[in-house]
Amino acid sequence: MHSPISLIDGIIILIYLVAVLALGLYVKNSDKNLSDYFLAGGKLGWFAIGISLFATNISSEHFIGLAGGGASRGLAVAQFELIAIFFLVILGWFIAPIFRNSGIFTTPEFLEKRFDSSSRKFFSGLSIFTYIITKILVTLFAGGILFNKIFGWSIFTSSIIIILITGLYALVGGFSAVIRTQVFQGILLLIGAFLLTIFGLSEVGGIQGLRERLPIEHFQMFKPMSDPDFPWTGILFGAPIIAFWYWCADHYIVQRILGARSTEDARTGTLIASFLKILPLFILVMPGLIAGALFPEIRGDEAYPVLISSDILPAGIKGLVITGFLAAVMSSLSASFNSVAALYTIDFYKPNHPDASDRTLVLVGRMATIATIFVVILLVPFVKLMNSHIYIFLQSTQAFISAPITAVFLFGFTLKKINAKSVFIAFILGEFVGVSRFLIEFLVNSGMITNSLLIEFVKINYLHFTFFLFLFTSFVLVMLSYVFHYGSEIGVSKINFQSSIDNGIMKVSGGRIHVLLSFFILLLTLSLWYLFV
Repeated sequence: MHSPISLIDGIIILIYLVAVLALGLYVKNSDKNLSDYFLAGGKLGWFAIGISLFATNISSEHFIGLAGGGASRGLAVAQFELIAIFFLVILGWFIAPIFRNSGIFTTPEFLEKRFDSSSRKFFSGLSIFTYIITKILVTLFAGGILFNKIFGWSIFTSSIIIILITGLYALVGGFSAVIRTQVFQGILLLIGAFLLTIFGLSEVGGIQGLRERLPIEHFQMFKPMSDPDFPWTGILFGAPIIAFWYWCADHYIVQRILGARSTEDARTGTLIASFLKILPLFILVMPGLIAGALFPEIRGDEAYPVLISSDILPAGIKGLVITGFLAAVMSSLSASFNSVAALYTIDFYKPNHPDASDRTLVLVGRMATIATIFVVILLVPFVKLMNSHIYIFLQSTQAFISAPITAVFLFGFTLKKINAKSVFIAFILGEFVGVSRFLIEFLVNSGMITNSLLIEFVKINYLHFTFFLFLFTSFVLVMLSYVFHYGSEIGVSKINFQSSIDNGIMKVSGGRIHVLLSFFILLLTLSLWYLFV
């Protein structure tokens, strides 16, 4: 049954919007130089890093998509969240020391120090495009689903309002404003998600009530190899490739590591975030199961909006839950705006204007933020064309572009023989294959392609395809490195993998606590897999 928004709910939402805008604008004078504007001056502590990593990752597509997947397919959709835990641990222990010791501002800059500027610019341009499609527009689409259900707003209206509010403090305050607001927003989204889960479980009769109303397959995390969405083989071999790109190479995430006060703070923050990544199984997927049990007729991505708009939440609590959702939307959008601005300013503008002052570069960063906001506003009308199965759409889109990136960074970290020419060729070929698969699938699904061979091609599960694309890119990369053997050591002297590990890991104080915390988190994750096998 639909329950309208009460006056107290509206007041709570309004207070949140005013508070987050004020908090974001409060730090408007903290951007004295490039490091301040894009890395918060390198002053981020472990708590801010941990909450920010989680808040950056969890956006509206997670609320809508994970709940929708939970309603239609059960707990299996949470596999991506659990796999992320392993790669957050890897980020903290192994990747963070390498990046921090390299003295970079962006992850594409690492490729120039290791290889050359061509790979850097290609990766940076690809990242900007990816952020707009898979982060900003997907976030707006998922947010629009909820706002339409609750407020009756169109996707265009809700998108414009959120873009303008979020863009304002991201523009004025820079990365410091993004982090400060994300800590606040991260706490709010956790509170809101927990409240919905608690009230939902109470309505459905607890876990036992869910088991009585839903098929047993909903409580099994591992699906057959033939499953169209979550085959166990794809989860085992394909999902980790996406996770490595997202958590260990994507500037959108790694920016927080680069802005850390110390490598120890960076590592502690990643471990905090890895623990928080256990929670979506219970506070985002579980509401989907609850919605599926209470409203069996709903379609997948309607689960979360229907649950919030129903009468299971009392006045006031509903406002807090909606506020938590808004916090998730705005935290991810602000991070995207700042990351796009950082990539353009540092990877494109600065190399072409080496004498530009920090004041000029900060101004360029602000102009890049404004340009991003305008581009996104122009693209908002196309948001409604996106796939309604939002989380699977997001994962499949990321799958097609992540494999070559993972191959380049993984071999760049571990194999000295890899050289610039082989990296660039393999990068281009890998992304060409991935984007071709994406376009062919779009044309097949829209009925514009009827060729039987191409139809069979797109039937290959996206996770399986990711694994094959990773193998293909890796083969080309290694093979060409031996063909173009000259210059194979370029960049290795600047960023030595082993010395980064030695200096970044062995000399960090508090290592025993980190080891115990890492072991506990990984053991807890394995226990959840065993419980729902």
